[in-house]
Amino acid sequence: PGSQLLSVNMLRVVLASAVVAYASAFVAPVLPSTHAVARTNTNAMSGMTMQAKSKAMPFLDAPPGLDENAPGYAGFDPLWISSMLPDAGWFKFLQEAEIKHGRVAMLAATGAIVQDLFQFPGVNSVIGSAKMTGIHDKLLSMEGPGQKIATMHQLLLWLGLLEITTGVAIVQTFKGETSRAPGDFGFDPLGFGKPNAIDAYKLKEVKNGRLAMIGTGGMVHHYLLTGKGPLGFLTGIPNYKSCVSHPDSLLPNLIKPVGTVLPKIC
Repeated sequence: PGSQLLSVNMLRVVLASAVVAYASAFVAPVLPSTHAVARTNTNAMSGMTMQAKSKAMPFLDAPPGLDENAPGYAGFDPLWISSMLPDAGWFKFLQEAEIKHGRVAMLAATGAIVQDLFQFPGVNSVIGSAKMTGIHDKLLSMEGPGQKIATMHQLLLWLGLLEITTGVAIVQTFKGETSRAPGDFGFDPLGFGKPNAIDAYKLKEVKNGRLAMIGTGGMVHHYLLTGKGPLGFLTGIPNYKSCVSHPDSLLPNLIKPVGTVLPKIC
């Protein structure tokens, strides 16, 4: 009897276990809490490197070597040159070069436009109607053995001295020996560099400098083709009647092999 009672009890336990297991199959699983899901997503995202996109070229990744705090930053470096630089000093050197070229281009663009509007007395007697690169060629032709004119030599002398004196600060910035910002020479006679406005002026300078570099390149290109200054070129659109006859124009030499097709534009 004792063994029979034990067998009955064991049978009851097995049946009860089977019923519980069968019923548990119809119980909905417990969903993880919102906090648990958030932690899981955070951990997954932290394991992935998300590369930001370039502002200038959204279909490309932003160059990691560019300083986002630099004036005029737009994430434009499709060749990733900034990532090839050995250290931060090289990036500051490139900033210095861009700012300097932009400043020179702004002066050049202004001068190219003004010379179409106004000439100082006596200029015509020296260089005639030459403009832009034609002025350089004219002044250079006036120098030489036995000549008392040294205009280009004076430009080389004074600009060379300017480069030498400013080069000390540039080298110190390149080596990281100073906290000087690229392009800062302490020259602000009108007091524009106030703390609440300096960042805006830095951005304007970089943007206008970039535009001036492109504009000056276009003005020189048009002068070499037509022999006209920027305003003279614009007033001749779309009829360039004097481009072939102008002595400083390169267009006749460029279109000779073409025959009778392109000369009609002049």
